[in-house]
Amino acid sequence: MQAAIPPAWRDVLAPALAAPEARRLADWLAQEEKAGKAIYPPAPARLRALALTPLADVRVVILGQDPYHGPGQAMGLSFAVPPGVRQPPSLANLFKELAADCGIQRPVSGDLSGWAQQGVLLLNTALTVEAGQAGSHAGRGWEAITDACIAAVAARAAPTVFMLWGAHAQAKLRAIPDLGAARHCIVASSHPSPLSAHRGFLGSRPFSRANAFLAAHGRGTIDWARTNACEDGQ
Repeated sequence: MQAAIPPAWRDVLAPALAAPEARRLADWLAQEEKAGKAIYPPAPARLRALALTPLADVRVVILGQDPYHGPGQAMGLSFAVPPGVRQPPSLANLFKELAADCGIQRPVSGDLSGWAQQGVLLLNTALTVEAGQAGSHAGRGWEAITDACIAAVAARAAPTVFMLWGAHAQAKLRAIPDLGAARHCIVASSHPSPLSAHRGFLGSRPFSRANAFLAAHGRGTIDWARTNACEDGQ
């Protein structure tokens, strides 16, 4: 697994990847796939969030729980789906708030690679899931690796926005050293899922709040209208 980690993340993740949990996770995933179980996203996409957003470039972290568990949905970025795939309800609510907050028309595609290329780390706490079984890979070892990612971002001096939507994401405030440090901005609300979006997510204005913080700390702003990846990678 260590060889698959993008170079920009290898040093900070080395201790987590050397731990027994990581080895057990890799062995377990191999056994599940050998048994014929469908696991999403496919292996080449599982570390896409880290590949598109190097540690030094992270300006915003949007933390999800686990990948979508329907065929063709998961693409290795939290909340995102590939172009041409119907937008799940949570993503639809995310775009609804984006429109209300920033006046940005709902994107046709649910691909958020353009955000990732601007320094938005779209990370799930578990990076795989069994087809049709939400949460099925929770507690299998991914959390130690993704917690190390979040901790590495939080430990930097660079002021960063952490968008924590829902109780699962907000639990990281207690688990990750430096996450609540005064130099960072925590944007917390309910989750954008249909069950909870109307309990605080809609109307929370996370995107404009993130940009206001980044601009005030000399870190530019995110062009939230640029969702799809640019062809030239810029």
